[in-house]
Amino acid sequence: MANSIRFIKPLGFPWETEDPFLFCVYHLDHYPKGNEHMGPAASLEGRNLGNDFTLNAQGWRMYHGHTVPGFPYHPHRGFETITIVNKGFCDHSDSLGAAGRFGQGDVQWMTAGRGVQHSEMFPLLREDRDNPLELFQIWLNLPKENKMVDPHFKMLWHEEIPEVTMEGVSVRLITGSHQGKNAPLPAPDSWAAREENHVAIWNLHLEPGASFTFPEIPDNVNRTLYFYEGDSCVIDSTRIKPENGIGLNSKEVEVTNNGLEAAHFLLLQGRPIDEPVAKYGPFVMNTDQEIQQAMQEYRLTQFGGWPWPHPDQVHDREKGRFAKYPDGTLVEK
Repeated sequence: MANSIRFIKPLGFPWETEDPFLFCVYHLDHYPKGNEHMGPAASLEGRNLGNDFTLNAQGWRMYHGHTVPGFPYHPHRGFETITIVNKGFCDHSDSLGAAGRFGQGDVQWMTAGRGVQHSEMFPLLREDRDNPLELFQIWLNLPKENKMVDPHFKMLWHEEIPEVTMEGVSVRLITGSHQGKNAPLPAPDSWAAREENHVAIWNLHLEPGASFTFPEIPDNVNRTLYFYEGDSCVIDSTRIKPENGIGLNSKEVEVTNNGLEAAHFLLLQGRPIDEPVAKYGPFVMNTDQEIQQAMQEYRLTQFGGWPWPHPDQVHDREKGRFAKYPDGTLVEK
């Protein structure tokens, strides 16, 4: 293995991550035209509706949705979700009364903290042409001291996300900083909110022949580069094909696109929390006893209940990109 590379691992579903991250899911679905319900204007025959995760010849999945693809209401506790929607749209609704529609490069940052229910549906807004979706959802752990903070909902609109550009290279800074540009502030109780944790989430695009050098970072920081689309790249004379995760060391590391098409990467970097992790479905705590407590509290309280008429809530087709916050503040883009 080359000196700059700690490991190379094939990408599964979900992607394997390193502490402080829990995992990352990459959704690429080539949805067809939408129907009057904002679901696919195509037959659903033969699909395992409610649990459709198989990417068949049509190139798309319904996930847990029955009418509209996506994930109807479900709980979380003890971590954060960071959802990047590069193509298509996601409709968010939650037990705090917050809601939103985001896409076209927008990012939602949600701190589940002591507990929240939310739904994430993928409305197919266009009835006259296809509705492709490209989405990353990253689970970022919370340290023990912050696992029971109040839930928090924050939008990072694409107009506010800085982009570092150089010849043949663009780097979108979801969190972190590079070349004097700083990403928007993350949620206040996030592990990423502390500068000393060196958390970086970057989406990189390299044209053929272009190179990018990752800066040196402290030795105790984990850094993984996910090569999710392209032809080929080279790091330290090692040729790497797409659909691989590449563990990088802490020194300066150069990646070159030696392929014939654009190469696309996601960087996940951060100092590990280095605490015990107990996971069960949508709950991430430090001990099994805390998991049992989370399950019991959810059965008793439903984390505040569900204030929306439908478990797979979608917003009006004509609604643009927007965020309604728990305090009633409305932002429309």
